[in-house]
Amino acid sequence: MAVHIEKPSDPSWAWAAYEPDALRPWNLAGAGHLCRRAAFGADWDQLQRALSDGPQRTVDNLLSPHADTGAFNLAYDDYEAAAGSVDELRAWWLRRMIHTPHPLLEKMTLFWHSYFATSGAQVKNARLMGQHIRLLRGRALGSFESLLQGISRDPAVLIWLGADANRKALPNENFARPLIETFAIGPGRSTEKDIQEASRAFTGWFVLRDELRYIPREHDNGIKHFLGQEGDFTRDDVVQILLEQPVTSERLVRKLYRWLMSETEEPDAILIAPLVESFAKDYSVSRLVETMLRSNLFFSSAVSRRRIKCPVEFALGIVKGLEGMVSTTQLAQDLAGLGQNLYHPPTVKGWTGARHWINSATMIGRYNLASALLQGSGPYADELSPPAVAQKHGRSTFESAARFLIGLFLQDDLDSNVYDMLVKTAQTADGAGNDDPAGGIRRFAHAVITLPEFHLA
Repeated sequence: MAVHIEKPSDPSWAWAAYEPDALRPWNLAGAGHLCRRAAFGADWDQLQRALSDGPQRTVDNLLSPHADTGAFNLAYDDYEAAAGSVDELRAWWLRRMIHTPHPLLEKMTLFWHSYFATSGAQVKNARLMGQHIRLLRGRALGSFESLLQGISRDPAVLIWLGADANRKALPNENFARPLIETFAIGPGRSTEKDIQEASRAFTGWFVLRDELRYIPREHDNGIKHFLGQEGDFTRDDVVQILLEQPVTSERLVRKLYRWLMSETEEPDAILIAPLVESFAKDYSVSRLVETMLRSNLFFSSAVSRRRIKCPVEFALGIVKGLEGMVSTTQLAQDLAGLGQNLYHPPTVKGWTGARHWINSATMIGRYNLASALLQGSGPYADELSPPAVAQKHGRSTFESAARFLIGLFLQDDLDSNVYDMLVKTAQTADGAGNDDPAGGIRRFAHAVITLPEFHLA
């Protein structure tokens, strides 16, 4: 078997498909890394299946699951359509993330929820917000062109941005500006004149009684000058011109790089150039995601644990690992307290993420949430039981259960001295000693999921 040295700055090496070798074997750590980035963590059986299948077959399954995802999504679409409030929608989405047979689809829907940030606080309509998230989910792994065109027609987005009325006599810039500066080419790459001209192209579109309507007499049919081009541009023309700007593809690649690869530093333009060139051909999100997930760079030390888990990833990693189901209504409230209120991104730029997830208050909040999930009583009842899950997998003693939990949550990535300290603390807390092995296992599990390592994706 050939041995390949890591070359993270070399595009030809970075984006070639990863093939395990003596220096970079396929192991539990690699399986856990893939499940954290492309899903919301995994239970023990899922980790073992990934370990057995190997990296490329596991990516195949993440991209195209064998399960009937259509029936699953249809059922959950019906549940969410019946929701009477945005709070109910939050709970249903979390439940969907936990149960989905297609976790990569939900992971990408969460990505787009921040990218095209739209808040129910302004929309004030559960049906429109549910429709918005279904739009994101339906095109999450499809064409970015189709998704961007869909966003330009989405009543929830237009209401959120204050762009629900655009008259010929008074063009509304509230959608054109974020479309250009946030969704496409980015800030500083257009002029105020470009924004004004794009706004003229969107005239005639209104949201009336929660439905998108076009009033022809309110559309400006005059010649517009936009990003160096001129013509009688319409809404669709403006979106297409933005897509054709090379910087739009580059910006999207960089955003996905931060989501799937690493957020610690910006990738060099030379490194991502092959991805940008490929993406610009047809704006295929699935191909871009697939290239990243299969790559040498994805499985290299250069990107391992180079992302801080968002609150959703942190909480669902615990729930998925312990093979249970909790009150997602309560969980949605607790996640909002940690800074990630689903259906309520803070601004049009979404959640900043990265180090902004972590401060003294949110770290205490994460510690308390982990405690509430595992304590066996309270709002989450006894739905998650580390002792029961360990015993299910043949680990009935404290020592074997502790080793199992390190494998489950950290894929054995823990210094032996830290492990010994955690064991000692868990066994002696409250004077329990070895007479309370179940309590000791719960305390050990809590110690593991509040370690710095568990907060890193």
